[in-house]
Amino acid sequence: MVLIALLLAIGQFSALQIFDYFEREPRAQAAALQAVTVVNYTRASLLASHENRRIALLSELSGREGVRIYAADLLEIVEPLPDDPFIRLVADKIRENLGQETLVAINHLGVPGLWISFSIEQDDYWVVIPRFLAERPFPWQWFGWAALVALLSLGGAYVIAARINRPLRFLVKAAGRISHGEQPPRLPEEGAEEMREVQRTFNEMSEALARLDSERTLLLAGISHDLRTPLARLRLAVEMLPDEVGEGTRNGMIQDISDMDNIINQFLDFVRGVEGEPPQMVDINALIQSVADRHARAGRHVELKLSSNYKVQLRPLAIHRLIGNLIDNAFAYSKGKVAVSTRITAGYIVVSVMDNGPGIPASQMSRLLRPFERMDSARGNEGGSGLGLAIADRIAKLHKGKLELLNRPEGGLEARLSLPL
Repeated sequence: MVLIALLLAIGQFSALQIFDYFEREPRAQAAALQAVTVVNYTRASLLASHENRRIALLSELSGREGVRIYAADLLEIVEPLPDDPFIRLVADKIRENLGQETLVAINHLGVPGLWISFSIEQDDYWVVIPRFLAERPFPWQWFGWAALVALLSLGGAYVIAARINRPLRFLVKAAGRISHGEQPPRLPEEGAEEMREVQRTFNEMSEALARLDSERTLLLAGISHDLRTPLARLRLAVEMLPDEVGEGTRNGMIQDISDMDNIINQFLDFVRGVEGEPPQMVDINALIQSVADRHARAGRHVELKLSSNYKVQLRPLAIHRLIGNLIDNAFAYSKGKVAVSTRITAGYIVVSVMDNGPGIPASQMSRLLRPFERMDSARGNEGGSGLGLAIADRIAKLHKGKLELLNRPEGGLEARLSLPL
């Protein structure tokens, strides 16, 4: 709108300048003709009168229609005309009609008006014409019309901009929901033809993504479900092996089956999603404590450094799963030491899950938050599906939060979760 207002102002100023340029000469011609007529009638009146009556006639003519007549003195100093194109053009037109020796001045001797000289025999005179008769007053009403046109134009521009921006805002919000893993409602197809085409294409893209996600969820859930039954039979068969089979071999096979079962659980967690769980006010420290207690029952100690209790609106099962995945990941890659701390800073509550493992290259950190991405060579572990951190990142984004992976200065990795208060 500011750009439109600026263009309007430039356009109207240019139009006024062009109008003034093309109107200047005919307006100067009319003003000069009026002035020449006054001078000629005055001169004719003085010529027709007797010499003894000229002074009385001068006195009688002065003041008529605002025109005054003065006797001229040869020793008078006549100031040059001001640097005004219109006045100089009027003066040129007057000299064309009365002769080049005619003197033209403005506000001579402190008396305002257009001063024009003429001679009768040996006597010189000045005719002083009020300037309002010689030049047209400035058309101030143009400013009113220009302001009205500008207001109407800006009003129309606002309506057009709002008509364009409204669907754009809807489009931005819908794209933001898709980036956070949510399914936005169908956009209304309205506005200009180009905008309707964009909205139609976006709706088709959103629906295609929803279908793709649904098909992927169904496929992964089906595969995971179908694998559960043979795995259960396989584990039962392994546990019923005769004693001739070594205890180490049996335990190794049972561990492999458990790892496969855990991978299937991660597949199911990834495809299940957490969007359906309603948010509620939860003490996040209590939630972390419950996750640590679960690990303690499994014989794994989690060192806790929790700040004061603070309730946050979140989905408790989802955050429980998120923190559980981070701690599981830390135990999988650490040397047995895992610590969890919380703190409040800059409008966020920050949960840090730290291990003392080898860390990862800084250039690869963002990759690990994507599904099925693993850095086995860097962290020295061959298990896992590459979904744990991806699930954690999805849950963090669902809560308008952020999950970061940072190498610790003293060694190891920190998974930092920031949730808005």
